[in-house]
Amino acid sequence: MTTDLPTVMMIHGAFAGPWCFDGFRTRFEDRGYRVETPALRHHDMVPGSAVPEGFAGTGLRDYADDLADLIATLGPPVILVGHSMGGLLAQLLAARGLSRAAILLTPASPWGILPSTDDEIAAAKGLMAAGPFWTDTLTPVFEIAVGNSLNRLPVDRQRAVFDRFQAESGQALFESMFWMFDETAASHINAINVDCPLLCISGGQDRVIAPPTVARIAEKYADLATTIEYEEAGHMLLLEDGWETIADDCLDWLEQVLKR
Repeated sequence: MTTDLPTVMMIHGAFAGPWCFDGFRTRFEDRGYRVETPALRHHDMVPGSAVPEGFAGTGLRDYADDLADLIATLGPPVILVGHSMGGLLAQLLAARGLSRAAILLTPASPWGILPSTDDEIAAAKGLMAAGPFWTDTLTPVFEIAVGNSLNRLPVDRQRAVFDRFQAESGQALFESMFWMFDETAASHINAINVDCPLLCISGGQDRVIAPPTVARIAEKYADLATTIEYEEAGHMLLLEDGWETIADDCLDWLEQVLKR
């Protein structure tokens, strides 16, 4: 294995775990990269187990601090690959100067970027209907997942993927989706502090984070960001048919970045 390539850290999103990156990890390792796929705090639970004490109050900064501590042991800067909320965490880490490059796969938005589609607004309304969700953990619901994040998975695989989902911190979701009410501004990023190239990827059929929203994220970083839209992909493009093409495109972009 080549030893002079930066370590790649792949960061999963809300309700998920490192297993989302199984295919991507193999693809990157086959190109010679050392890959780390950590579980976010409290995301390594056995399905069906009790929710850990304190999970409900876990926020974005807790996740980011844990990841930053791990990066310190790997020899920064690393390559960050983040999916969904993991894409927001990758941006927060890049703003700390911890990334050589970042690949954002259907990333959640940082502070200041509003939803751009009816589907995104409906998801926010659904959370508001749950009451003060920011004080609790949220359990995934199959019907909601099928209509949103799993909409582009083959029907015969939707249940198997959903069964690997787990609870998520309401605090972290509040800080991500309702940044305008978050007095701590946990998702705020000063774009001046981000000095690495970013690849921002969207799915044309994504009902969770739509391409116009990803485009606004890319605009925040101006010339540092490159965008690619996969018209037939949804939110879980890591697991959908055609994920291999997306992974290879990421690797090809990264190869060019590392030559600079």
